[in-house]
Parts: sequence; C-alpha cells; structure tokens
Amino acid sequence: MPDLKKKFEAAVANSKNLTERPDNATLLKIYALYKQASVGDNADKKPGFTDMVGRAKWDAWNGFKGTSSQDAMQQYIDLIESLS
Repeated sequence: MPDLKKKFEAAVANSKNLTERPDNATLLKIYALYKQASVGDNADKKPGFTDMVGRAKWDAWNGFKGTSSQDAMQQYIDLIESLS
C-alpha cells in the first residue's frame, strides 16, 4: 500500500506536467479517479441543473462508486502514464 500511495502521489504531480491538455472526457475521468482514490464514494448532493460543470464532475465521480481506493489509485496511475 505505501508503494501504491507513492506511485499515486507521483502520478498526481505528473498530471500537472502533461505535454498536451487532455480532452474534457479524459479530464473528467482524471478528476473522478482522483476523488475516488482520495475521498472514496461520492456522498455529496448532486448540483442543480444550472451548474453544468459541477454536474459533470459529480456524475463522473459517482460513476466510480464502489471502486476501492486502491483500484482507483491504480487506474489513475495507469491513465496518467498513458497520457505522459
């Protein structure tokens, strides 16, 4: 687990230095995996329909409900490595 946590933290740092900006769908997946890995299942109230960005983020994160923190970390690491 400590090794996975170190790799995750390194991937978070690497995500800020990507050579090319990912498309919006990929950015949402990065966000959702980060939140699932660091916070766990989404327990926040769904934003109102006028907050389109907030709803998109909420929906993306909620899509990973039930995914363990370790699995989310590994998926995040794999995604950032594929974009680097």
